[in-house]
Amino acid sequence: MPKRRDQIRMSDEEFWRFIETQKTVQVATLQRDGSSHLMPLWFAVEDGAIVLETFSKSQKVKNLERDPRITLLFEDGDEYNALRGASIGARAELIQDDIERVHALHMAVLLRNTPDIPRDVLEQASRSMAPKKTAILVRPEKIVSWDHSKLEGIY
Repeated sequence: MPKRRDQIRMSDEEFWRFIETQKTVQVATLQRDGSSHLMPLWFAVEDGAIVLETFSKSQKVKNLERDPRITLLFEDGDEYNALRGASIGARAELIQDDIERVHALHMAVLLRNTPDIPRDVLEQASRSMAPKKTAILVRPEKIVSWDHSKLEGIY
C-alpha cells in the first residue's frame, strides 16, 4: 500500500494549476533572531518563478538581504477531505536597482490581482512606486504538496 504522503502529493502539473487558482501566498522570511516573519502577499507566476513585490524598506526585504532563505505557503479547503496546499522552500532573488524590471514584475502582480482596474491606471501607479519597491523572484527548490481529495474520503 502506498504511503499517504505519496497518495496526496500533487504532480508538477497539478501543483502549478493549484498555484494559479490562488490569490494570496503566506511568505515567511527569517528574522535576525531566527524566528519567522510571516506575511501574506499577492503574487504572479513568470517563467517558473513566483513573483512577489513589496516596499524596499519592508521587514521582508531587510530579512532577505541578510538571509535569502524564504518559504511560501499556499493553502485552501475548509474540510479535511478538501484540504490542498503547497509549501515551497527556496532562496529569494531580490531585484532592486533595475527600476524597469521592478516595474515590469510589479505590473505582473498588479495585472493578475486587480483585473478590474484599467491597465493605464496600474501602469501609472506602478511607475510611481517602482523606485521604492523590490521585486522578489522565488524559484522553487523544495516543494511539499498535498491534496486530500485524492484520498476519496478514505482516511
